[in-house]
Amino acid sequence: MSLPYQLFSYFCIGVFSGFMSGMFGIGGGSIRIPLLNFVGLPLLAAYGINLFVIPFSSMVGAFNHRDNIDYKISLYMIIGGTFGSVMGALFVGVIPSLVLAIIFVVVTFMTLFVMHMNKFLPEIAKKINPTPLNIFLGTLFLNMITGMRGGSGGSLFPPFLKVMKLDIHKAIATSLFVTIFTSISALMIYWHRGDITWMPALSVLLGSMIGSHLGSKMSLKTKPKWLEIGLSVLVLILALLVVYKSIIS
Repeated sequence: MSLPYQLFSYFCIGVFSGFMSGMFGIGGGSIRIPLLNFVGLPLLAAYGINLFVIPFSSMVGAFNHRDNIDYKISLYMIIGGTFGSVMGALFVGVIPSLVLAIIFVVVTFMTLFVMHMNKFLPEIAKKINPTPLNIFLGTLFLNMITGMRGGSGGSLFPPFLKVMKLDIHKAIATSLFVTIFTSISALMIYWHRGDITWMPALSVLLGSMIGSHLGSKMSLKTKPKWLEIGLSVLVLILALLVVYKSIIS
């Protein structure tokens, strides 16, 4: 594959993952990492590029969603998420990939179940208390799990924030804002280890920033009902792809 074609492939991956990030408030790594690996980048390099891109891509999305950010909740998420990201980055490869994938899927299903609990178990849903401690511990755990597979927790932040009683637009905006900071802490570890390949990283970055801008603009115009449905479907698909990728590897 020629260099121009490779760079164009990385750019397109960036646009697509960035669009999904801006649209649904996810970090984009669950899309970006497997696609980068598919076009030939080693998994560790894909992890590093993903964490390099997330702060900039999320910054674009967060700016467009800025009126919906819950800064009080963001503070506890940033603290917990930063600890979780560092722990996950340091322990990359410690847990077998298939076991980690299964844990990730179980956590995903549990998060989505609780996210929609108010529709079929409203009395139990009312008892979930979004205290600072719950937000801190929940974010730390989610970031540690996703950090061990090169992510920043963003794919699970929006449904988690829905569980914490935020409406979907606020959940998306707050998730984008928080991932700016939680990804930087893990990025420093990958940078120090020399796990970032710069030409692909810059190509993905450019595409991701464009995609994030377009996705966040569309998200603001989309009704909450369709955002919730789209987010649920997307997160489930990504979780199943994680398992599939682990099995075939």
